[in-house]
Parts: sequence; C-alpha cells; structure tokens
Amino acid sequence: MVVADSRAPRDGRFLEIIGHYNPLTKPPTVKIDRTKAQAWIAKGAQPSNTVKKLMHNVKEGA
Repeated sequence: MVVADSRAPRDGRFLEIIGHYNPLTKPPTVKIDRTKAQAWIAKGAQPSNTVKKLMHNVKEGA
C-alpha cells in the first residue's frame, strides 16, 4: 500500500509506502503502519475503498 498523488499515473511514482498486502498467503498477510496512514489521512489523503476495508479489518498494531 502506498500514498500517491492523484495526478500521478496509477502505476507511477508514489510518495510513501505505508503497508503491504499479500492475498496469496493463507490467511492473507496484511501489514499497515497505522500511524503513517492516519497521518496521511489527517493531511487530506483519501484511502481507496479497498484500503479502507483492509484498515477496518486489521487489528490495531498489525
């Protein structure tokens, strides 16, 4: 999971890596730096629907 500028191409440059998601492991591996994610959201970043769902489902501190 990355923070990207909305004006950049979808697979283009990003500002910061805030987590990883691997759906191929059993169970799927989700690692999110919640501190960085919340800081970016406070600055006006808008998480995608998928990231919102993953953040909601991930336990605190994961």
